[in-house]
Amino acid sequence: MYNQPSGGDRGNADKEKKRKESIVDLSKYLEKPIRVKFQGGREASGILKGYDPLLNLVLDNTTEFLRDPDDAYKLTDDRRNLGLVVCRGTAVVVICPTDGMESIPNPFISHDT
Repeated sequence: MYNQPSGGDRGNADKEKKRKESIVDLSKYLEKPIRVKFQGGREASGILKGYDPLLNLVLDNTTEFLRDPDDAYKLTDDRRNLGLVVCRGTAVVVICPTDGMESIPNPFISHDT
């Protein structure tokens, strides 16, 4: 029979687990407009109100950009207001500020010299 660890042992196991850390720092985009592209081709823009390490996003005043019914990859001029939205991080493909872009260092290569 399997014995579960006592309360004291469980704390050590929790400490050994790594916390998921985000490689993207979105804090400088809080309270600023961003545009998000999702898997499947959907796109939306809104004011970034919050996020977590898994890139789940909270957007306010969100507008979805509607696609052409005949061509799923072509955006039309039609838009739909969504208001306050929670976006699941696993579906996020691209996040970009609407103010413009800036270059960031590649987080996947070491910059040790």
